[in-house]
Amino acid sequence: MTVTTDTGISEQEYAERRTRLGEKLREQGIDAIFVPPSSDLEYLTGLERDIPSFGNVHYAHGWVTGALIAPDREPVYVLPRMFVTFHLWGRDIGEVVTVRETDDGRALFRKAVDSLGDLKRVAVGARTWGEAVIELGKAAEGAELVNGSPIVNELRRIKSERELELMTHAASIADGTMAATAGKVEPGVTMVDLQEEVEHQLRALGSRVPSFPTHIFSYGQHRHDSQNASGLEPIAEGEPVMFDFGAVWQGYCSDFGRTVVAGEPHPEYERCYAIMLAAQEAGRAAAVPGALASEVNAACRGPIEEAGLGETFRHRMGHGIGVDVHEWPFISEEDTTPLEAGMTFTDEPSILWDDTLAVRIEDVVVCAEGGGRYLNEHPRTSVVNR
Repeated sequence: MTVTTDTGISEQEYAERRTRLGEKLREQGIDAIFVPPSSDLEYLTGLERDIPSFGNVHYAHGWVTGALIAPDREPVYVLPRMFVTFHLWGRDIGEVVTVRETDDGRALFRKAVDSLGDLKRVAVGARTWGEAVIELGKAAEGAELVNGSPIVNELRRIKSERELELMTHAASIADGTMAATAGKVEPGVTMVDLQEEVEHQLRALGSRVPSFPTHIFSYGQHRHDSQNASGLEPIAEGEPVMFDFGAVWQGYCSDFGRTVVAGEPHPEYERCYAIMLAAQEAGRAAAVPGALASEVNAACRGPIEEAGLGETFRHRMGHGIGVDVHEWPFISEEDTTPLEAGMTFTDEPSILWDDTLAVRIEDVVVCAEGGGRYLNEHPRTSVVNR
């Protein structure tokens, strides 16, 4: 039995995920998959990812870190001693090959691979260290190596009821953060001020970490951006401030956006805001089982194009979301994936009008009969702080 952290997912559900993975591996003639520390590994085993950092955090023999998973057997973990000591903290996660600093890491990795038997075809997680891929090829000599991430992604696309509960809570953290921050948008504040407030509120409401780098910005007559030097400059009267941020709750992400105007808006603002809302609603209504992702994207674009502003919609309608903030399928013109009930994705139309104004909105939607269901509850009405 694998018992790791309090992730909100039962051990039984993790086991069921690995069973379904085993079935897919057999269907594709794959004998085993190597999964490095990642959203895939967390999804399959509950082994929690580290909080990401700008620079690389690494250990001796760090390349070995991951799990070898084969049909009809429990995972075999290969982990550096530092990982075992400071990430597991004594938890029993099953079969672990511990690689100490003075060990022959390649030999122990090969031994773990050999324990799975004769391997002819092996899948590899997309974010695996290059050194691990090279050594896996040597250990499973003659085996074909294939990309394993699309296989796990197929399992991740349709969310269980428990997953939807966790994602709804992550969405509620974003809702609460916006409610606490919107009133602070006023002339003279900086985008960095607002970014700091958002991230403070996210943490105070229980988010483990932002689900991606918080982005607060303007576009049009004014351009200020929390992610560059202009984010330190005070914003102007009438400047529309666009929020793009998300929370993480027990491994699941939210992704959220609103626009708040600091003072009297541009004369075209309310019209553009209404068009954007119509676009979001069209995308939500089109998100029914059987619809192609590209068709849903086209439905979302429709109201903006009909208003003669098609060139200002420079994004896609959205993307899948779950244990990663961006997952497949993408709700975009190139993606022809048929949607299924329980798939979750963002509905995030925007209007970026050069030298004039910009507006955006973003909520998480779950595909359902009769149209998508929002997981967010924060109001979608225009907010102007006069």
